[in-house]
Amino acid sequence: MKVKELINYGREVLIKNNIEDYSIISKMLAKHILKMNNVEIMINEEKEISEEEKKQYDFALTKIVNGTPIQYITNNQEFMGINFYVNENVLIPQPDTEILVEEVIKLCENYKEEINILDICTGSGAIGISIVKNVKNAILTVSDISDKALDIAEMNAKNNELLNRIDFVKSDMFENINNKFDIIVSNPPYIETNVISTLSKQVQNEPHLALDGGKDGLDFYRILANQAKEYLKPNGYLCMEIGYDQKEKVEQLLKENGYKNIYCKKDLSGNDRIIVAKI
Repeated sequence: MKVKELINYGREVLIKNNIEDYSIISKMLAKHILKMNNVEIMINEEKEISEEEKKQYDFALTKIVNGTPIQYITNNQEFMGINFYVNENVLIPQPDTEILVEEVIKLCENYKEEINILDICTGSGAIGISIVKNVKNAILTVSDISDKALDIAEMNAKNNELLNRIDFVKSDMFENINNKFDIIVSNPPYIETNVISTLSKQVQNEPHLALDGGKDGLDFYRILANQAKEYLKPNGYLCMEIGYDQKEKVEQLLKENGYKNIYCKKDLSGNDRIIVAKI
């Protein structure tokens, strides 16, 4: 079997099993198994693959059909132009979350001195690391309740040569947070508990700890709205990703807790995606 035939074979299997983005996934998987980049795949499309490579491709393809996200097989997801290591212990960073990062970077332009930022519920560290990589005067603290997630965040910081600008704290929300910050940023769990079982197999294979926002999806927003103000400096910002239908409820939580200058921004699909508030 040739390289191009392998990719077409993968497409057919994925189409048959109703997997979206079948063309992208079949090619990504071929690149991973064959250890080639886009140019090499194109140049070598007539090259014969080995039986072992076909076996590895089939094994990975079966995992994808059964719901394993391709990113957990390749252990990679691009976010803000940066490659992040991911596995089943962290959420896969999504393009919509880049809206949150871009807004925080924009807010950082208001600061001339050192900016202290907390990325709470950090997971892979993608949000905080992307901010620090783009804001030279930022010092970052990342926190998560999961040791395994923090290990991955630390690995991603090391891969981007940012370890000297980042502190890692194991914490259940603000439990072990002691400092005050100019900006607190978070993409907390926000899916309603009973909705998780209705999501795609791929999403259900991501860690439920990072998905489950409680009965109404707002558990972590209540904590953030109520407690973040104690860890923000005067005129500090709380910046959060939200679910597409949570804008009004989250805004109300923020108003009840004394935040001001509250605004929301939409993602590229036109859905409400982030909320920013000032204390």
